[in-house]
Amino acid sequence: MKTIERQIEERGYWGSKAEFILAVAGNVVGLGNVWRFPYLCYKYGGGMRCVPYLMFVATCGVPLFLLETAMGQYTQEGGITCWRRLCPLAEGIGYAGQVIQVYCCMYYIIILAWALFYLIFSFSSQLPWASCDNMWNTGDNKINVCTCNLTSLTFLSLFIMSLYRRRVLALSGGIEEVGKINWEILLCVVAMWIICYFCIWKGVKSTGKVVYFTATFPYVMLLVLLFRGLTLPGALQEVVFYLYPEPSLLADSQVWMEAGAQIVFSYSLSVGTLTVLSSYNKYNNNCYRDCFWLCLLNSGTSLVTGFAVFSVLGFMAHEQGVPIEEVAESGPGLAFIAYPQAVAMMPFPQLWAVCFFIMIILLGLDTHFVAVEAVVTSMMDLFPAVLRRAGRREIFLLFFCLACFMGQLFMVTEGGMYVFQLFDNYACSGASCLLLLSVFESLAMGWIFGQLHTSYQIGLNIKSHITNSRPNYIFMLCWKYLTPLVSMVSVSFVCSVVEYEPLTFNRWYVYPDWAYALGWLLALSSILLVPGWAMGRLLAGKGSLKQRWLHLCNPDTNLPLSNKQRAGMKETVSTTEIKDLVRLNVEEREN
Repeated sequence: MKTIERQIEERGYWGSKAEFILAVAGNVVGLGNVWRFPYLCYKYGGGMRCVPYLMFVATCGVPLFLLETAMGQYTQEGGITCWRRLCPLAEGIGYAGQVIQVYCCMYYIIILAWALFYLIFSFSSQLPWASCDNMWNTGDNKINVCTCNLTSLTFLSLFIMSLYRRRVLALSGGIEEVGKINWEILLCVVAMWIICYFCIWKGVKSTGKVVYFTATFPYVMLLVLLFRGLTLPGALQEVVFYLYPEPSLLADSQVWMEAGAQIVFSYSLSVGTLTVLSSYNKYNNNCYRDCFWLCLLNSGTSLVTGFAVFSVLGFMAHEQGVPIEEVAESGPGLAFIAYPQAVAMMPFPQLWAVCFFIMIILLGLDTHFVAVEAVVTSMMDLFPAVLRRAGRREIFLLFFCLACFMGQLFMVTEGGMYVFQLFDNYACSGASCLLLLSVFESLAMGWIFGQLHTSYQIGLNIKSHITNSRPNYIFMLCWKYLTPLVSMVSVSFVCSVVEYEPLTFNRWYVYPDWAYALGWLLALSSILLVPGWAMGRLLAGKGSLKQRWLHLCNPDTNLPLSNKQRAGMKETVSTTEIKDLVRLNVEEREN
């Protein structure tokens, strides 16, 4: 037995505090900050949108961010086993989060492949989307475009739409028409998977070094693009309009729902990523302070990115004499249609295209390989005797990357964009799924875990184990009342108040019924794990229902003791005796 234990490798720790900060920053600051926050801020009230946004930050974002970070650091476990140690009844939350992460790993890297494809094009002597002399400009599109002024926004848009749809997506008529594989995009996907693999193949030893570049260089690119954008004609006018407050829009419930969804997405809540990253911290790291700085960095980056993006879009609107609504959009269209239009109209367009797509790749790469790391770490902690051996991590990571690659082959076919949108809308970015997980998480830690074991409440653990100072009372209030209430109201709004509109592609293609059924199956495959796991454990347990309930709500007796408890123990006391003392303490509370 001792020989086997020696073969199991230690989990390890971050090499420094900076590695943890940069890894979390690289994860939470992603593509959503570039193409989602600025657009929503512009669309839903400008500066007034900050009101619901800040309210969700205070009631959901920061409290859940601190909660998940503290859980990982306190238990030193991954996204699944941390729940097993704190509240086994809620272990399904960990499994649900990992299912969502697997879906994200399958679809997110497709965006990076597109960006790499554009980056390669950006090194050409003339940007391909700035001319019509290309093999993908055919038929009526070529006739109409090639005979017109290239500075026209309408025809420049046709160039880029032609490149994006015919060359990058090779778009078919619908999800029923799978078509052929786009081999150029497939090679880009392979390249991105290879980069991702070697970024994290040694765990925190490699990830901690990679993030020094991948998490900081995008900020250099962002500052360069911001400076360039603000010096363009017409930029300042649109930036002011971007922040101009419209108080009347606060009465629109859609504004509040979008603000809540943005917080869950951008803060990477409820999927276990923060728990995994913080589990590699030293036991007494001040995660309380880290939480505030990282949340401030995320929200601040979103705001600054809005200036960079809308200064460029304002320049486009100014040059063409059209309202900015005609050039502003959210999602991949901003990165692969609107922004390429803008750089094609600037002096030295290749330079600005290279800067922009390098920023997109690095922002997305950070988020992607941290998601992969979260899944791999969670599985290694779930099966340490099998996976935490010399050389096993690299093999398991390779197997996981290959499995995700094989699962996403449909997304690089001619009908792949339709599959991609299903994953994006239902499996990965569905607001109701993530908000429901937030509800379950706060209820589990604020009521089940906290109520039955007051001395083990997460707030007291942060005080006695981590920071020596108890979190502000507002956090305790949020974990118990405000976070589940606000999240549940948002979920109710998504499910019942908003009139259900079936998913469409480009506003004209309506998916077949079986595709909608597949989308809802993807959504429910994660969220149903939470009640399903709890019911399964309750039914499979022994004893009365009350005894099973109490047993599943008890923290694991192997939880670390506090520094104060350790200081009070004599050095002659054995580990077995310490565990017995903790077990007796738990049994007394049960009785």
